[in-house]
Amino acid sequence: MFKKVLIANRGEIALRVIRACHELGVRTVAVYSEADARAPHVREADEAVLIGPPPSSESYLRGDRIIEAAKLTDAEAIHPGYGFLSEREWFARAVRDAGVVWIGPPAEAIAAMGSKTSARTLAVANGVPVVPGTTEPLADAKEAEKLARKFGYPILLKAAAGGGGKGMRVVSGPKELKGALEAARREAKSAFGDDAVYLEKFVAQPRHVEIQILADTHGTVLSLGERECSVQRRHQKMIEEAPSVAVTPTLRKKMGETAVRAARAAGYVNAGTCEFLLDQSGAFYFLEMNTRLQVEHPVTELVTGIDLVQWQLRVASGEKLPFKQEEISPRGWAIECRITSEDASNNFLPSTGRIEHLHLPSGPGVRWDGGIESGSEVGLYYDPMLAKLIVWAADRDQAVTRMRRALVDLIIQGVETSRDFHIRVMDNEEFRRGDIDIQWLERRLKSILERRPAEESIRVAAIAAALLAERDRSARAVSGSDSETSLPAANGDGPASWKQAARLEGLRT
Repeated sequence: MFKKVLIANRGEIALRVIRACHELGVRTVAVYSEADARAPHVREADEAVLIGPPPSSESYLRGDRIIEAAKLTDAEAIHPGYGFLSEREWFARAVRDAGVVWIGPPAEAIAAMGSKTSARTLAVANGVPVVPGTTEPLADAKEAEKLARKFGYPILLKAAAGGGGKGMRVVSGPKELKGALEAARREAKSAFGDDAVYLEKFVAQPRHVEIQILADTHGTVLSLGERECSVQRRHQKMIEEAPSVAVTPTLRKKMGETAVRAARAAGYVNAGTCEFLLDQSGAFYFLEMNTRLQVEHPVTELVTGIDLVQWQLRVASGEKLPFKQEEISPRGWAIECRITSEDASNNFLPSTGRIEHLHLPSGPGVRWDGGIESGSEVGLYYDPMLAKLIVWAADRDQAVTRMRRALVDLIIQGVETSRDFHIRVMDNEEFRRGDIDIQWLERRLKSILERRPAEESIRVAAIAAALLAERDRSARAVSGSDSETSLPAANGDGPASWKQAARLEGLRT
């Protein structure tokens, strides 16, 4: 095992890796930008190195400075977390060339799966089912029109070099195609520095189901089961769970074997994820492979009992996986909500400010993977995800109920967050039944956001608002300030009053 590891990331994932290292007796090195000088991950690490100004292009995306920091601190390995440089083949290669161990897949595997078109080509060559479409980027609008007629509308345009919904457009007819292709290319160029776009048949109302794989350097490649990631907004995952209500043991085995076959074809080592579309008939299609640890990895950890981050470290240090495929099956149910600094009631606009008060939920089966604390500054330089709230229970109904309770117990004051949005989703009958697909949230978002809390909730929340205002008034009196704060109307008629009431009460119904 390594003696010292550098974590080339920030926030909750940096803390997650630091804690895994410490449990293995490994010392840690944090890197940070000037904006993160007081961040929790900097304090929790054994050492910390400043790598640049706040913009990620001048700090967390500076591979040269990160490698320099590793050499300076005698770190033997680098864990990239997710995002930033985690899926950059050139960085993995540069780390290796510098004589430092890369805690992730080989650079060659990242290259093979890093482009969606090359990943599709590899999948087809190895008998992995893919959505009908192209394996090469589109040359121009004329070629796109010809292929769209061949596969039939609707079709989906996708950036070849990236993900997260960037450079992606659904086209329902030929009149939309040219403009959509131009827009997809512009967005892909801006997001990934590559305007290559390919085309595939659009599958109506599928689920997004992914398979976690883990592979060592001794030839063992395992499937750790599926995750349901269908609750998405603009192609961004918001809630994940394991297992999936749509996956039977037989289908789980089949999808797992397919994911293992794709990983072997790429020469994959370490943790990775194969993403699939699962249609209503039970047919599934390979989308892409994420050559890194996923944001949603905790739900797999909770239902399998396997610490993925520790095994990333163990595999990178040469250890052999001790598990057998037949021993791995889901136990219970886990759900994860991404807690972001976004105002769902205002089109999910980012919210900035200081975390004035943070109260974390607790109790059986509750896990908090967070990167914030009271006093943390939330700015616009980085991704809005503040933390992940994860729960485990014996079955899905209990897990949903537990998640709702944990969300109500969570208090974050100082910035708007997605907490209340998640409470509303937990209350939705379709979600509670597991009747979801990747377009479900887009169809139901308006009704979910417009749902008003019960009158009793408004009354209790109005009392809470008044008590908080009185506390603030008392504090100003002590400090000598005589300014007044107007209270929201207690009857809940005005939008400001019920919105504040809902936020304070947490939609406790």
